[in-house]
Amino acid sequence: MAKTWIPQGYTSALGLYDTQKAIGQVKQIFQIKLCAALHLKRVTAPLFVDPATGLNDNLNGVERPVDFDIPSVHQHAEVVHSLAKWKRMALKQYDFYVGNGLVTDMNAIRRDEELDNLHSVYVDQWDWEKVIDESMRNTDYLKDTVNRIVGAVCGTLDELKWQFPRLEHIELKREVTFLTTQQLEDEYPDLSPKERENEAARKYKTIFLMQIGDLLKSGQRHDGRAPDYDDWSLNGDLIFWHDTLGQALELSSMGIRVNAQSLAEQLTKAGCEDRRELPFHQMLLNNELPLTIGGGIGQSRLCMLLLGKAHVGEVQVSLWDQETVKTCAEAGVVLL
Repeated sequence: MAKTWIPQGYTSALGLYDTQKAIGQVKQIFQIKLCAALHLKRVTAPLFVDPATGLNDNLNGVERPVDFDIPSVHQHAEVVHSLAKWKRMALKQYDFYVGNGLVTDMNAIRRDEELDNLHSVYVDQWDWEKVIDESMRNTDYLKDTVNRIVGAVCGTLDELKWQFPRLEHIELKREVTFLTTQQLEDEYPDLSPKERENEAARKYKTIFLMQIGDLLKSGQRHDGRAPDYDDWSLNGDLIFWHDTLGQALELSSMGIRVNAQSLAEQLTKAGCEDRRELPFHQMLLNNELPLTIGGGIGQSRLCMLLLGKAHVGEVQVSLWDQETVKTCAEAGVVLL
């Protein structure tokens, strides 16, 4: 069941024509700033992969990929959930060196997604990945990268306001507050993980929530993370306060990726020992892939944030249930 709601009195700052124009500007301006900030080169990427390679992102381990047969090659393929693993393989194949990386447009179908103001079956994001060395596998380097991404986001907003004066009321905080999931649980033990994120974002406006995937002191996880791409001690979510909805908006999930040691430990913790035999995982365990940092940055979510939109359907085309369509229509919200 969809959980769409529209704030009382909400009206889009931009009409439909200007919205489409602004979406194009956001995607163009931000990609340029992101590439400059992180030393990235744009590459092309797959829409689907061979499931036998282990390259698809398993997300929380319960989402079903969209799969289909390809008679001409006598096998099945899976539409990607994300390119978290593919990017690391690509960096090796394309011979990228330390301090440089790639970025690509990632389009995915997540058919099991629960629909609400921020979630759609269609996912579009900038997937990026960068080669690092052992000296960079630390929290300071992770924080520096986060600050660079936030700078690109805020710089994009500045240029957007110049072109669209009606967006002058949109404000973002450049200073990032770094918190761990354990700190949030300690501060808000009686709240759910999402409620904790909302309270922290309400208080600090821009936060990076670190160390997602492992068990907390309570014995619970803040959120699920696949065991074979992020190092759970060196990852996090970039979250902004979305004033239009009055709630937290997760813009990016990212982190320093697993090395052989952390992959082995996390596969055991997650009960995924069978993945050790997959080609991608064999390469990681044998130290045949570069050390990397990377993540995904939601394109539609960035547009929502910078344009002050109340629903992701205002900035992307997807399929919606009748309840969502009705709720939006009654509030005068146009779904693309």
